Amino acid sequence: MSRLFFSIALASAILLSSPATGFAVGENWRNRASAEEVVTTGDIAAEINFGRAIAARILGRHKAYDNPALIKYVSLVGATLALSTNRPELEFHMMILDTDELNAYAAPGGYIFITRGALKYMKDESELAGVLAHEIAHITEKHVVKELKIKGTDESSDLAKLAGGSSGAARAAFGQAVEKGLELIFRDEYKKEDEMQADKTSITISALSGYDPTGLGRYLNRIKAIKEKTPPPSDSTHPTFDARVAQINQVIIKEEINYRALAKNNTRFAETINSLK
Repeated sequence: MSRLFFSIALASAILLSSPATGFAVGENWRNRASAEEVVTTGDIAAEINFGRAIAARILGRHKAYDNPALIKYVSLVGATLALSTNRPELEFHMMILDTDELNAYAAPGGYIFITRGALKYMKDESELAGVLAHEIAHITEKHVVKELKIKGTDESSDLAKLAGGSSGAARAAFGQAVEKGLELIFRDEYKKEDEMQADKTSITISALSGYDPTGLGRYLNRIKAIKEKTPPPSDSTHPTFDARVAQINQVIIKEEINYRALAKNNTRFAETINSLK
């Protein structure tokens, strides 16, 4: 997403979401929606470069969906959500993959992918916001970055050497690291606590953006039967759908979020999604 497009998204934020009247906002509300830690410009550059490489591999597996109006819509929803995090150093890119698979992916540095198949199973904009917010949370909480120890604090760092290395060995090592990140994302190999944290953070991001935070739970309940037809690997650390939905409901109650005062935007979603084939 270009700086210009992000500015347009910022101007459209009021249009895309209603005021977050159903959620109590404190002084440090942004810190509730993102990890708080010290990072260097080198760390940020390393994260973005690494995520860009993973994003390229994802687009190598699935082609992008050619529907400019729908891409713009998803991007504007995503940009609105990104405003409720504390990672202004990142430009978030929203892309739709042309596949019937029910999935969404997040690559470090701000690259979000959602499949055409996932969009087909959604009923309103708050469900789309919930799924996008979950993926944004994986990025703001740096789950892949931390798991693979992506650092770039100075020119002598391991990742800097690999990313900028001209030797065949350096390029191969960087490629192997990218493949590890790709498989972690595609095989849902996030740690259970990371996946649950992403769900919890998505509630905060959605509510602060004016969206009904029950959207993610409603979507998960709808796709549960389909997704559970394929049993996870025996070594899978992914939490069950029931556990995820239960936590979402518990957090909404604990945070005293008046979700009924927040937007679902059914009509706008239905009108836009009609162009989906």
